[in-house]
Amino acid sequence: MIGLYTAAQVRAAEEAVLATVREGALMQRAATGLATVCLDLLGRAHGVRVVLLVGAGNNGGDALYAGAFLATRGAQVTAVLLSPERAHTGGLAALRRAGGRVAEPGGAGLDRADLVLDGIVGIGGTGGLREDAAALVAEAVAGPGLLVAVDVPSGVAADTGAVPGAVFPAQHTVTFGAVKTGLVVGAGRQAAGTVHLVDIGLDLRTPDARQLTDDDVGVHLEAPDADDDKYSRGVVGVVAGSATYPGAGVLCTGAALRTRPGLVRYAGTAAEGVRAAWPEAIVSSGRPAEAGRVQAWVAGPGMGTDDDARSVLAEVLAGDLPVVVDADGLTMVAAQPELVRDRRAPTVLTPHDREFARVFGGDVGPDRVAAARRGAAALGCTVLLKGDATVVADADGDAYVNGTGTSWLATAGTGDVLAGILGALLATGLPAAEAAAVAAHVHGRAGQRAAERGPLIAGDLVRVLPDTVGRLRGGGAVRPGRPGRVDA
Repeated sequence: MIGLYTAAQVRAAEEAVLATVREGALMQRAATGLATVCLDLLGRAHGVRVVLLVGAGNNGGDALYAGAFLATRGAQVTAVLLSPERAHTGGLAALRRAGGRVAEPGGAGLDRADLVLDGIVGIGGTGGLREDAAALVAEAVAGPGLLVAVDVPSGVAADTGAVPGAVFPAQHTVTFGAVKTGLVVGAGRQAAGTVHLVDIGLDLRTPDARQLTDDDVGVHLEAPDADDDKYSRGVVGVVAGSATYPGAGVLCTGAALRTRPGLVRYAGTAAEGVRAAWPEAIVSSGRPAEAGRVQAWVAGPGMGTDDDARSVLAEVLAGDLPVVVDADGLTMVAAQPELVRDRRAPTVLTPHDREFARVFGGDVGPDRVAAARRGAAALGCTVLLKGDATVVADADGDAYVNGTGTSWLATAGTGDVLAGILGALLATGLPAAEAAAVAAHVHGRAGQRAAERGPLIAGDLVRVLPDTVGRLRGGGAVRPGRPGRVDA
């Protein structure tokens, strides 16, 4: 599991280490790690043209020392100092001793660079880049060089991933000591590219949030053993779709069947379509109470919001079983939040941003983790906030940021599939937040798998779920490069 940390947590850990090591040792560790990653990315050093964009303070110092390291190995290193009077003295001296040079912005050679290192602003930066820095970044982006950010891309809020203005759009980010939350969530996820973590010896305890790995997820997808039967594998009930629009019921039921439970029971007015698509499910056109024993419910996708739908949702939420509420169910909860607030059993709400605003009465805003926590605390539930980086938070403040997925998932019906996956996992007895985090990871991996040949539709996710689950269980899941992925 990858811990995600705030700037304040990292600074506190750095201060503790600085009190025990010689001056400059921590920066040398960071710079050496940064240069090593750059060498791995480039494949060589001799003759490589490197441009450093250097701001004030330690972030610029890291870039300068890394530039000195690369220069001693034959790279042609040029530094552009955005605040010459505040450039890191030791780092600048080291660069010059190694044969590096300092140039004015117009003579930096960004149009010929093989590598551009962003050391403009570190984890304490706020707001977008200043005009002079933004102009240099635009020139770097137009050039041929590999774009690598030092610790955090300049212009990204380290804690939230907010990007309020111009930003350095890194292809790779080399971060020190801990993965900052803003590198894997919000717009910062895209700006960071692939994240490389360099260990500099920090002692970090409880993270701000967490990101699951394939190995973390695989342990929850184990194959049945000799003592299992269909009832011991988790029985999930699905209330989704309608006679007019059966698709949501078909997708949700199929996803639940394909994930891992021993039994899926469907109850609702899409019974005919679900029965035709999935003869493996036990299908009823009656009320949820008539469907038979289940261990968790999924309610809401495509079921409508009329009086009959409201009474069915109220019946499910009045029980003492875990419930996933999605889509139309969220619209009804927005009108009657007490249906969730008064529950004692685990409840997972799965809104996208517009649904979140309807349910919780306010926009998500730039801090997606804080928004998910705020919503979860307000209704005493778990919130799975969908997006490019899905965030999960529970009422106690525990949070996860998902690291899988693809933009091709932005198509109709994929949320119905996610709800079915989540219901299947919740029926196994997993705690709600953990089940939601695992479901988001599986859903994202299935999306990546389904999109390997181009655009996907929701049904493609259901079809690739068995292979996706098998790969995760066996540790062989595909890990394509993508924004927000952490190479720890």
